Amino acid sequence: MHRETEIFRALADPTRRAVFERLTRGEAAVKSLTAWFDVSQPAISQHLATLRRAGLVSERRQGRHAYYRVRPAGLKPLVNWIEHYQAFWLDRMSRLKALLKEIEE
Repeated sequence: MHRETEIFRALADPTRRAVFERLTRGEAAVKSLTAWFDVSQPAISQHLATLRRAGLVSERRQGRHAYYRVRPAGLKPLVNWIEHYQAFWLDRMSRLKALLKEIEE
């Protein structure tokens, strides 16, 4: 599976996306994340596991507690994918503008 696909799948779920967004504000323990969302601790742990497999978050253990933080580099495959298509569409738009200008003349 392509890395971009894993990232899209991980961020497709609204709760998972919200957890990711919350982690952009800083590291958080599973317990504190559970307090932010109307889901159980096991559900939050599953969401975090999916985000971790996609390379979007990292885990740090301290005793019995797990702390999670965003891995900005995890978004790089998605950014590359978007840049590829941005270049594609910019080229197409330039061609369309040229064609429209040619038709006008």
